[in-house]
Amino acid sequence: MLDCGDPEKMGFVPYRCCSCGESRRIAFTCKSCFCLSCAKVYADRRADFIGRRLLPQVTYRHEVFTVPDFLRGYFYRNPDLLNCLLQTGNNCLLDILQTCTRTSLPIGTIIVLQTSGRSGRYNPHLHILFTAGGVDPQGRWKPVSYIPYELMHRKWQYHLLTMLAEEVDPPTIQAQIDHGWKDYPKGFVAFLQKGEVPAGGKGLAEYLAQ
Repeated sequence: MLDCGDPEKMGFVPYRCCSCGESRRIAFTCKSCFCLSCAKVYADRRADFIGRRLLPQVTYRHEVFTVPDFLRGYFYRNPDLLNCLLQTGNNCLLDILQTCTRTSLPIGTIIVLQTSGRSGRYNPHLHILFTAGGVDPQGRWKPVSYIPYELMHRKWQYHLLTMLAEEVDPPTIQAQIDHGWKDYPKGFVAFLQKGEVPAGGKGLAEYLAQ
């Protein structure tokens, strides 16, 4: 990564113009996702990939589900739990919208798992871009304009602790699950961005891609 673009260390391809004879050397790049230069290409491609899947006439919302610090070690030691975390986030969101609308409401979601915070410390959490509504059993579009924060926090607490109780050996995690219920009466932190995502969700798609 540190040698990215250095022709002496990374090698190069020589080109010569057949008309004027001018020559130029194009150095190889590292292609690393950690490189600030090369990673931008990956981010731009991913943003375009996400953006092309957003419906232009549909309103989207941005949801963030976090994992309390006393539970993060289980995900660090067992990365397979991250797959369960993705599914749990989706199930929780469906449960929240079903509770708000009192009907089963399939929605569209794009879920991105981030395993570190801005400080660089291990902090698994989910970013979810979802349609602010869905198709009801009668085939009609049903918008969802209001989601209570209290409901969102308690639902996420229930789904996360239930998943861990099922996936982790009970003797090793039962005390932590009891701690999660007892000492967090208002639920776990979940954040819902206020307002609607701008048309097309391009800015948020770029953020999720990065």
